[in-house]
Amino acid sequence: MRFAILGTRGIPARYGGFETFAEELSTRLVQRGHQVTVYCREQHTEPTYRGVQLVYLPTIRHKYLDTLAHTCVSTLHLLTRRFDAILYCNAANAIYTWMPRVAGMPVALNVDGLERNRKKWNAAAKGWYYISEWLATWMPNAVVTDARAIEDYYRERYDRESIMIPYGAELGPVETSAVLDSLGLEKKRYFLYVSRMEPENNGLLVREAFERVRTDLKLALIGDAPYAAEYIRRVRDTKDPRIVMPGAIYGSGYHELGSHCFAYIHATEVGGTHPALIEAMGRGALTLYLDTPENAEVAGGAALPFTHNTLAQVIEQVLSMTDAERSSWSTRAIEHIRAHYSWEHVTDEYEKLFTGLARGA
Repeated sequence: MRFAILGTRGIPARYGGFETFAEELSTRLVQRGHQVTVYCREQHTEPTYRGVQLVYLPTIRHKYLDTLAHTCVSTLHLLTRRFDAILYCNAANAIYTWMPRVAGMPVALNVDGLERNRKKWNAAAKGWYYISEWLATWMPNAVVTDARAIEDYYRERYDRESIMIPYGAELGPVETSAVLDSLGLEKKRYFLYVSRMEPENNGLLVREAFERVRTDLKLALIGDAPYAAEYIRRVRDTKDPRIVMPGAIYGSGYHELGSHCFAYIHATEVGGTHPALIEAMGRGALTLYLDTPENAEVAGGAALPFTHNTLAQVIEQVLSMTDAERSSWSTRAIEHIRAHYSWEHVTDEYEKLFTGLARGA
């Protein structure tokens, strides 16, 4: 069958969770014999990537217009083609989902988390996301949520049932470690934080908590963001020599960092299932997470919670653990992800959704 994915920055993944999701899902669907097109904002060197057709279209490089502008152009383009099912990502794009439906192409919308709660948005953007939540309940054929907490929210607030499909993760650490040498890190001698450097992801909280802990281990803060220069400046404003901040790292370097860290710190507080959290646990990292309903759901008792005020204490708790205790947490993390967040299971669920939509089910 012919499927399209739009609403992300595109693949190969070079930004965040939706991009990783689009890459993992689209390439696996291709392996199963489907034709998949991903609409991209960033130009790739080839018209295909791992068998996936890439369509690069222009956008408006603006904090508040980037996503909406590119999805609008992408929607107009896909109306000139025929797909058996279409997946939109991001609730903000709900406004466009009626257009393919009118043209006879069924649509699913992955709404992600409650984006209007992000601190980076002004009142107008928050209002747009609020409206988009409502639009998402009736414009697409199907609504997809990625966490039970978000599924419950749409049911309780809008009386709209959704299809809950989480993200996936690879299992086990990788053996290579080339990126560690380039960053001056040693295996099992650094804490790791990976996220877009935006206020609700709490990079500053992590840095300040770590600075209060006496240890000779390092902290690697990995990430960037296109419209958050002032916040990134605040995060980087430190003289602590233990803190390493190289910006964003993707691909093999990202996998290596997650595989060899002493512990992973996940501090994001807005959204549904965060890929970075399940990826770290899938690699076997001893994981600390900010205690939100969505993060606790993903952690499933196989990681350690903290609050805004207790991160330093939890870091100290981890430092005092024996090797056997840390190994036990690592094993529990991998087994939990294996049971609930495999990419093959995620692909099964989306394939079932898409083929059902295509057949009018």
